[in-house]
Amino acid sequence: MRFNKLQISIVALVMLPCFSVPPRALADDGGAIYKAKCAACHGAEGQGKVGPVLKGTSLSADQIADVLTKGNDAKKAPHKKPVNGLSADDAKAVADYVKSLK
Repeated sequence: MRFNKLQISIVALVMLPCFSVPPRALADDGGAIYKAKCAACHGAEGQGKVGPVLKGTSLSADQIADVLTKGNDAKKAPHKKPVNGLSADDAKAVADYVKSLK
């Protein structure tokens, strides 16, 4: 099958928005990431379940992001190690979301 210049131009214009938005920008919503990766243990509103209460935590957003991206040997599993598949930007968004829980 041969494509002419018009068909290629149309395909390129249709695909352009897919490449102009950074792929992680769609996942930068801290609340959505929290619900997907954290809520099962810490509760949907940070009220605690298996994991400790996060609502009203005294940790700073930077400290929370560090635990998520680097892990902490003093924490219980799974936070001894970094959270799998979480970028630094995502961790910051989650930390900001956790700090917003009141």
